[in-house]
Amino acid sequence: MDTVGTLYVVATPIGNLEDITLRALRVLKAVDLIAAEDTRQTRKLLHHYGIATAMTSYYDGVEASKSTHLLERLKSGARIALVSDAGTPVISDPGFRLLQTAILNGIRVVPVPGASAVTAALSVSGLPVEHFAFEGFLAPRKKERRDQLSGLRGEKRTLVFFEASHRHGDVLEVLLEMRGDREVTLAREVTKAYEEFLRGPVSVIAEQLDTSRLRGECTVIVQGDQGKEPPTLAVLRAEIQRLHKQGLRVKEIAELLGEKYSYPKREIYRLAMARRELTIP
Repeated sequence: MDTVGTLYVVATPIGNLEDITLRALRVLKAVDLIAAEDTRQTRKLLHHYGIATAMTSYYDGVEASKSTHLLERLKSGARIALVSDAGTPVISDPGFRLLQTAILNGIRVVPVPGASAVTAALSVSGLPVEHFAFEGFLAPRKKERRDQLSGLRGEKRTLVFFEASHRHGDVLEVLLEMRGDREVTLAREVTKAYEEFLRGPVSVIAEQLDTSRLRGECTVIVQGDQGKEPPTLAVLRAEIQRLHKQGLRVKEIAELLGEKYSYPKREIYRLAMARRELTIP
C-alpha cells in the first residue's frame, strides 16, 4: 500500500441505477471506505451491484468533524471514495471541505466522472448551452431570491438552478417578476420512471405546473438575457397593475420593475403613483 492514500470523487446515478460507469463500480469495490452523504441511499446502489465495501456517513452536519478523521486515514494510505446521494459530489452537495483539505495536504484526488443533473437537463433543454452559468439552489426566501436574480441582470448565458419541489410555483413567480416572460425548461424526475420536461415561457409553465404531484428536486433552466428593447408604457402599466393586485407597495413596485427592465425607478414610481391615484375613490 502507498504511504499516502487516494480520495476518489465518484459520480453516482441521479435516478436510474444503470447510469453508473464501469470504472465507478470498480472503484467502489476496490476502495477501503466509502464516505456517503446518506448511507441508506448509497446502500441501495451497492446492494444492486453486489458491493460490500464499508461505508461512513458524510453529510453537511458532520462534514467538519468527519473531514479530520478521513484525512488521517488518507494520510495513512487508505483509499476513500466520496459519493453523494445522486450525481457528482461537491456540486451543490457535501464534500468541498474534505476535497480542499485533501488537496492542501498533498493527497491525490481522482475524479470518477458520470451522471450530473446539470448536464443531463441542459442537454435536452432546447436552450443554448454553448455557454451557461450554474447557480445552485436559489435562496429559500422570496426577497433573497429577488436579490439573487437581480445580481444576474443582463446575464446572456443560459442559467441553471436547482429547486425543491414545494417551491416551484414561487420560483416561477419570481422569475417572471425579475427576468420577464422568457423561455424556461423545468426538468423533474430526470432518468426516473416519471421523468418530465416542461418547456415554454415562464407564464405558460406556471399555468401548467401541478405542484401537488411534484416530488424531489427539479432543475430549472432559464434563457439568458436577449438584449430586448426597453418595455413600452403599456407593458409597464400592466406590470404595475399585476404587482399592485399582489399587494406590493409603490416603492416595492418601482424597485422590482426598475431592476427587471433596467428602467429608471423614478419613472416607474411616477407611473405607479398615477395609477394608485386613479384607483382611489
